[in-house]
Amino acid sequence: MVRSTHNPRELGRLISTHRLAAGLSRRQLVERVNELDGSISYRHLSRIEAGTAPPPRLDRIIRIARALEVDVAQLIPEASP
Repeated sequence: MVRSTHNPRELGRLISTHRLAAGLSRRQLVERVNELDGSISYRHLSRIEAGTAPPPRLDRIIRIARALEVDVAQLIPEASP
């Protein structure tokens, strides 16, 4: 199981920004992720966006990116120097 190692708050901010830009509610994003053979709850997505959940697995980030129709690189915060 590969977990992301970046800042959870920054990841959450990026997911939220892209979700809002796509005009999606959290519930709609959860439905899209789950349609892509993912498994995420509304509560977990809320915690990811708030930066309070442990860093999600890379496969989950990929599914969220696919559901948002963005490149996964857009959800991975750049490393700080």
